[in-house]
Amino acid sequence: MAAQLIDGKATALEIRAEIAQRVEELRGRGIVPGLAVILVGEDPASQIYVRNKGIACEKAGMRSLTLRLPAETTQAELEDRIRELNADSGIHGILVQLPLPGHLDERRALGVIDPKKDVDGFHPINAGRLLAGEKCAVPCTPRGVMELLRRTGLELQGKEAVVIGRSNIVGKPMALLLLQAGCTVTVCHSKTRDLAAHTRRADILVAAVGRAGFVTADMVKEGAAVIDVGINRVDGKVVGDVAFDEVWEKAGFITPVPGGVGPMTIAMLLKNTLEAAGE
Repeated sequence: MAAQLIDGKATALEIRAEIAQRVEELRGRGIVPGLAVILVGEDPASQIYVRNKGIACEKAGMRSLTLRLPAETTQAELEDRIRELNADSGIHGILVQLPLPGHLDERRALGVIDPKKDVDGFHPINAGRLLAGEKCAVPCTPRGVMELLRRTGLELQGKEAVVIGRSNIVGKPMALLLLQAGCTVTVCHSKTRDLAAHTRRADILVAAVGRAGFVTADMVKEGAAVIDVGINRVDGKVVGDVAFDEVWEKAGFITPVPGGVGPMTIAMLLKNTLEAAGE
């Protein structure tokens, strides 16, 4: 029997409607949540992402500010712009669009952001708070995955979860969130031996490896929830890390690409900004 589709697009629209209602309440108290995005250079994909974030903000009733800096911007100039936004009381969330040009130090730049305005959840202080299970801004994509799992009604307590990928942006925070939800978590990566032996145990399998069609049906447990975080372009089409057509026949639940985790990432960015503004 084919898997149940987890519709991230529909779920994200529901969440964005809830956020817009809360923003309206805050505006009634004189608070307009504001998100500032810093874009360095002219990377085409980054420009699309930034534009979509701005549109999403405005639709939710939030203030949207985009700072477009030339590719030759220096580290000092970038950090100065971040400090100016830290001091701006009308800006509640700051996001530095990644990747930055090669001459810039991403880690240093992210470390300059006020942790209270770090709506991407990448600041070392927020990463530490997440590890400790304390309240903090949670990286948007892993938070979106957790929201999808919860709204699908899946019971997480005691389940075996496997995350393929160990990045600071997705893999590591994803594992921590699943652990906090009561799962037994395994993190796999490029050095993992006999990867399929791990993935076939997973009740919940999260693929965040960045390789098109990497997860095949023989790697998936019958009835598992398969969450595809991958975004890959193949022959002009956007596809995920999961070989969807074959895994669809074996999994219990599955997210599509596009229309799965992607829309949830922007919805969680709005939610993080809303919370930074006074939720």
